[in-house]
Amino acid sequence: MSAEAADRVAAVGSSRPSTPLQTSWFEFLLDGSLLEKHLQKSNPDPLPVQLIIQFLEQASKPSVNEQNQVQPPADNRRNRTLKLLALKVAAHMKWDLEVLEKGLTIPVLNMLLNELLCVSKVPPGVKHVDLDLSTLPPTTAMAVIIYNRWAIRTIVLSSFPEKQTKPGPHQMNIVLEGALRLKKDFYVHTLRTLDLLAADGAANGETESSTAGLRISTDELHCQVHYDLGGIFFQQGCTDQPAFVKASDHFRQTKELLKKLDLTVHVHLDEERLAGYWNACRALTGNCDPSDSQTSPYDKINSLVRAHNYQAVIEAFIKDNTTRSLPNHFRRSVLREFLYKVQQGETGLDEICHKLCVCNAVRDAVEGEVLSVRFQQLLLKPSKRMVDFILEVCTRSLEKERPCETSRRNMANFLKCGVDFILFMLLMSDTSLLFPVHRFFLHPPTASASVNIGQLEQQLILSLEPRRIRQILFELHGIAERPYWRVNSKWEVPSDYINVILSIKDNLTKDLVYILMAKGLHCISIKDFVHARLLFSACLELVTEFSPKLRQVMLNEILLLEVRAHETMAAEGSKERPPSDLVSRVRGYLEMRIHDLPLRQVVGEECVAFMLNWRENDYLTLQVPPSLVMNNPYIKLGQLLASTCKELPGPKESRRTAKELWDVVVQICSVSIQHKRNSEGRVGLIKHRESSMGILHRYTKPPSPEPLVLTTLISLFVRLHNEFQLTRVWLQRPDVYSPCTHSNPTSSSSSVTNQYSAALNLYLQAGAVCSDFFTKTVPPDVYTDQVLKRMIKCCSMMNCHTQVAVLCQFLREVDYMTAFKALQEQNSHDAMDSFYDYIWDVTILEYLTRILSMVIYSGGTTQNHIIHIKAIGQTELNTSNPEEVLQLAAQKRKKGFLQAMAKLYF
Repeated sequence: MSAEAADRVAAVGSSRPSTPLQTSWFEFLLDGSLLEKHLQKSNPDPLPVQLIIQFLEQASKPSVNEQNQVQPPADNRRNRTLKLLALKVAAHMKWDLEVLEKGLTIPVLNMLLNELLCVSKVPPGVKHVDLDLSTLPPTTAMAVIIYNRWAIRTIVLSSFPEKQTKPGPHQMNIVLEGALRLKKDFYVHTLRTLDLLAADGAANGETESSTAGLRISTDELHCQVHYDLGGIFFQQGCTDQPAFVKASDHFRQTKELLKKLDLTVHVHLDEERLAGYWNACRALTGNCDPSDSQTSPYDKINSLVRAHNYQAVIEAFIKDNTTRSLPNHFRRSVLREFLYKVQQGETGLDEICHKLCVCNAVRDAVEGEVLSVRFQQLLLKPSKRMVDFILEVCTRSLEKERPCETSRRNMANFLKCGVDFILFMLLMSDTSLLFPVHRFFLHPPTASASVNIGQLEQQLILSLEPRRIRQILFELHGIAERPYWRVNSKWEVPSDYINVILSIKDNLTKDLVYILMAKGLHCISIKDFVHARLLFSACLELVTEFSPKLRQVMLNEILLLEVRAHETMAAEGSKERPPSDLVSRVRGYLEMRIHDLPLRQVVGEECVAFMLNWRENDYLTLQVPPSLVMNNPYIKLGQLLASTCKELPGPKESRRTAKELWDVVVQICSVSIQHKRNSEGRVGLIKHRESSMGILHRYTKPPSPEPLVLTTLISLFVRLHNEFQLTRVWLQRPDVYSPCTHSNPTSSSSSVTNQYSAALNLYLQAGAVCSDFFTKTVPPDVYTDQVLKRMIKCCSMMNCHTQVAVLCQFLREVDYMTAFKALQEQNSHDAMDSFYDYIWDVTILEYLTRILSMVIYSGGTTQNHIIHIKAIGQTELNTSNPEEVLQLAAQKRKKGFLQAMAKLYF
């Protein structure tokens, strides 16, 4: 049965939801017409992007020669056909980078587009920046443009907001700017032209003519290229301010071309993103007039900020509370900009920040949203001037004519709670006014002056509603400043995040972030995913305002939440596969590389386990970037598991993958064993497992695991358990047979010999399980000098003197005296001749030669003695050889001797 067939059979017998059998990749090789028929289906399975992955994976598989050496993929007809099939699928998708980027990872898409460059006859070895696009055939020029468009888009989409180390133009910019100078239509490969390429004699024929392929008009191509160039220049603007002007010009031309085009069949761009880019560029370059009737509300606000007309900004925000034309995220970004100015030392802006904060809080209140922490902090230190401003904003923020009933009710609640609390805080600051405190109870009444803090803390412990948690903390901080995140000792956040959270300067924000995260994690642990989502969402919204690092932390935790929630549903019988968005987010996490970001080990572990459970083997085996595999042990293990599962049962390469998997698992589970005697003289074990052992725990206990993965893991762990357990017993039990504790003067010689033989048997078994029956070197912490000396003692007491001499070489410092004495013994009970070949130490060999020469001289020699005297003449034992050669000779003889001993004593 082929590996693919085995996968399909496993899928049928899986506890996962049963789905119709997919068309296998090799079927497209057997039937040339099958691909077009498959792609014409309304819901093809596998999807086009999945086919591209499968074709390229099979075409890029390394081969293994007869010497078990890995060779690069062969350049044969099969692999060339597979690559061509992948290109034909992309051609069917009209080379839509939007779709290809969503379905393929960067390495796979890079491989695909490199194949496009090859079949399009792009001159090899020539930099794209040195090519003259106007002189290239249409499909060749288009291949260069598509590749460079993708390169720029990848830089933009993969960027994280951090300062570039080497700002400056990319070569891709130059290529695409050259494309804008071409005033002719372009053509890109279709299924038909790719078929022609596969035929003989089509190298310079119809496929490269001006009429072949899919026609892309000049305006369509220029529109797309302007958009992509605008994106890269906008990204460069953070370190090169004039780049914003270039970006603005490209986006302007994109908008103009979009209006000009009646149909945009071959233009694939996000128009909402384009609008956002355009508004941002106008704001950053100052290319807008607030008096212009066509100017957007965004532009007007940005113009006022640049003109330092801050009072007008506040007025605009108050008016917007009724018109609501500015999104909340934009209003918050304006406030953050002012707060940043204050942090940079700009004076006179504190009051502006307070007023903008009030305006935003009233807008939130009218819409029934949660009030920001910053506004609640503002209320803790009220002033009459601030109260007057709050009342003014509230009065002006309701529609003058027929205000909405919901808005009126929300505003009333805001005034009842907020203003009463402000008055309460004012009264608390003047002890002569304490008597009317009872008139200013909050709703609910638990925040009065006489409130019991203990009652509030109890409510804080029990509540799972983010808004209520925020309100309780607000009230507690109004009464007494203390670290309320310590109220419940069972509130725990991962140690990886502690420093980041406790470094938050504002105490109320610190408490809120810590408690929301701790409660969310607790909810996940008891599988209350509904409340966990609410708590994490509230925490994400909070940290987004001030910390990009904590924002990414919360996104990672929300991802882990969704992974666990979906696996729990599967364990409870759900037949739904994970949504594609969740799979994409898991991939994104595994490929994420953000400097100085605290990462929890368990997130990576469960993401890899998730991919394995849902048979995302194509991703793990092909699409993961090589650097990720090298640097992330969880991904490395997941890749090996996926490869083994895909190839079972298979030829040599699958056995090679399985062997590599076994080696990695043994390394992860390696136990450092130190021998330590206790008071009873028994051998104890001190084990030090690697921290990465945790991933194996995750793999053994995922909900409803994928059967083939589970079967593979069971076989691994059964063998591991047996070997580690037996190692532990075998390394403890030899003392049972030690004559120091169990022999006595009345013991018969045979019983003593049996004890030593049994002890040696166990010593040899201990070494065998640690070295795959002595095919590898026995770890030095197993065969320590102490253990080897016991083995020598056992052999000596059984009169196996040649074995003693050989074992003396195993010691860190060869025990020549014991070896020489053993070789002099006449009464040896072992087959002396058969062990001479395992002596590699030249000094011992020379001594043995002298002894045997004396035997020959005295007339007592045998033919076997003469043969073994020649051992010293072996070239690999020549002391003039390099150290590596001598070491290999020693290792070879060590393994051979131990295997011979095992056959003798097992």
